Amino acid sequence: MPHDHHHDHGHGHHHHHVSPEAGDRAVGAAVGVNLALTVAEIVGGLLSGSVALIADGIHNLSDAASLAIAWAARKIARRPTDATMTFGYKRAELVAALINYTTLIVIGLWLIWEAVDRFLHPAEIVGGLVIAVAVLALAVDLVTALLTWRLSKESLNIRAAFLHNLADALGSVAVIAVGLVVLLFGWRFADPVVTLGIALYILWMALTEIRAVIRILMLGSPPEIDPKAVLAAMETVDGVTGVHHLHLWQISEHVTSLEAHVVTDADDLAGLRGVKAALRAMLAERFDISHVTLDTETPADDCADARHAIGAA
Repeated sequence: MPHDHHHDHGHGHHHHHVSPEAGDRAVGAAVGVNLALTVAEIVGGLLSGSVALIADGIHNLSDAASLAIAWAARKIARRPTDATMTFGYKRAELVAALINYTTLIVIGLWLIWEAVDRFLHPAEIVGGLVIAVAVLALAVDLVTALLTWRLSKESLNIRAAFLHNLADALGSVAVIAVGLVVLLFGWRFADPVVTLGIALYILWMALTEIRAVIRILMLGSPPEIDPKAVLAAMETVDGVTGVHHLHLWQISEHVTSLEAHVVTDADDLAGLRGVKAALRAMLAERFDISHVTLDTETPADDCADARHAIGAA
């Protein structure tokens, strides 16, 4: 029986409201704003002798880096398929998200370490200066968040960079709160307590989000599609007597792929074509699966290990 490797590049999930170019500009602007703040803070820190300013500048540099990684990944992801990357470059965005969430987890763990260290060795805090720095940083974080917020809802990649910024904004809010508490009540433990709270929130957020990215990279089936339901639906199509070796995975966040062996009682090419067309139409309509590769067998061929309905090589 002929193999059929027809690929239909109709991308499902049409909720792309932001055009690719506008998205690139927004992320590029966010990188620029963060780099400008980094330079301003480091210069200010050197002039005023404030370690807090320099530390915050470096913090913002990590933000600019996460956005730059996301921006580059967007560009790479749009490259056409070639002989090296026969599936295209869409997964560049997943790799970028993985990098950004991993660094976020590292930041969360580092903040816990810092908080514990501060409990043990309370530091002198210059309330006024720290508040001034934090207000400036918060303003930049909010501008960045606004630039990337809409995109973050339709892209795992930008969502990772967006959450990186959100974590930073929380840090700035915490610093302002701590500065005020220190100025008003002189309560130095506010610093480690708030730091610890934010660190735990960042860890919880990053660990929750990274799971979806890892699932796609590990070729997991899409969370919203039940492979058993797909199998059952395929077997109800006229002319299909059985389906096995069903593989279901996401090429990227918005593109789902399916391959399967279909046992059919169609006895000529026209009948075979009809069965495949019916299967494709049903999969596209009911499950939004756009990449379908089907291998057909007659009941007589019957694959030796057809008992593996889902999975198997």
